[in-house]
Amino acid sequence: MTKETIALASDHGGVELKTLLARHLESLGYAVLDLGTDGAQSVDYPDFAVAMAEALKEGRATRGVLMCGSGIGISIAANRFAHVRAALVHDAYGAKMCRQHNDANVLVMGGRTVGPEIAKDCLDLFLQTEFEGGRHARRVAKLAENGER
Repeated sequence: MTKETIALASDHGGVELKTLLARHLESLGYAVLDLGTDGAQSVDYPDFAVAMAEALKEGRATRGVLMCGSGIGISIAANRFAHVRAALVHDAYGAKMCRQHNDANVLVMGGRTVGPEIAKDCLDLFLQTEFEGGRHARRVAKLAENGER
């Protein structure tokens, strides 16, 4: 029995990390929705951020993980959508805090900047950490108010 469906997407700079994290998620009992890419050929990261935003909006996944070489470009692209709260993280503390204080629904990492074991730790914390609510809920609500126009 699967816990939930997690969408994964990356450009060519994150494809190796995406493959590793897909296997990790499956070993934990999660269903994986792989939105691409599948190889080293150069592709455009905004296309995969859009695919993630659509998957979340349509309910095909509850949360997501995005990767590009640094994580920067794909996080900028993903955060253009009001229903996406994508957090670029490099360590366990960031992964925990993006959920606890920001209710992030998309974890972003750099395929060329975050090693495999740290990436798995970040993903585990992202999935295990609950949103704290309270004073943070007011702030997260403001993010939605200032979203797409």
